[in-house]
Amino acid sequence: MCPSLFFRWTNKAIEMDFDMVNRTVILHNEDDKDRLQIPFPKGILPLMTTDEQAMWRVRTHQDESAFALLVGRWREVIWRLCLRMVGDVHRAEDITQEVFLRLFLRRDTYRVEAKFSTYLWRVAINLCRDELRRVTRRRESALENADHAEAGQADESIPATTIGRPDCQMQANEQAALVREAMAQLPEPYRLVLVLRHYENLKFREIAEVLEIPEGTVKSRMAEALSRLAGLLSILAPETSSASKNSLPKRESAAALESGLNAQ
Repeated sequence: MCPSLFFRWTNKAIEMDFDMVNRTVILHNEDDKDRLQIPFPKGILPLMTTDEQAMWRVRTHQDESAFALLVGRWREVIWRLCLRMVGDVHRAEDITQEVFLRLFLRRDTYRVEAKFSTYLWRVAINLCRDELRRVTRRRESALENADHAEAGQADESIPATTIGRPDCQMQANEQAALVREAMAQLPEPYRLVLVLRHYENLKFREIAEVLEIPEGTVKSRMAEALSRLAGLLSILAPETSSASKNSLPKRESAAALESGLNAQ
């Protein structure tokens, strides 16, 4: 049940609980002698419903209102993750839709003791990884075709600098674009921890749970990601690399990130 709400009614303290399994509101007094159980109106869920409670409703009852609640809470978050990982607005939208479709179709795999956010992050990350592998295969295929093309024929291979370029279609200032371009060239394991920690604000232990790796590995990947990011920025724009690193949110500057690795 959700945490109780207390209010006064006819000079008596009344406690209200939400039973998400049976979709009812339970009213009772402090000593629990008098109880009144009222069913939810169809299609209505209380705002205080947790993600775990809603997902349990989806799993056990195929509850459309519970599923809509989860989509409303998480769609924007998952879209941002996908965009930063695959670097294409339209593909990010497609992957986001696939995430929630898979969430519903495979609802039976959700464990009641599992944290919903961890479960959803894993679904989204796995789909992003699948897309990045497809992009790599397309690029390799394009390069092979170019090798066999006649001399002088226009090379139609996909430019390497546009593959996986985070936020490439979003309007942003030049410095932020440099950071995104540098992040796009980071290997997927390093880019992923950087996105989860400093764009989605996950703690190191939460990232470790999502990726199912030791927390120490997360921190070492973060340190390596920052080192590689700094190197890429110095190559992309040597004269503005320092300013470009500062185009990350203030808490995300290279110095701040490095000093904060052991803060949690």
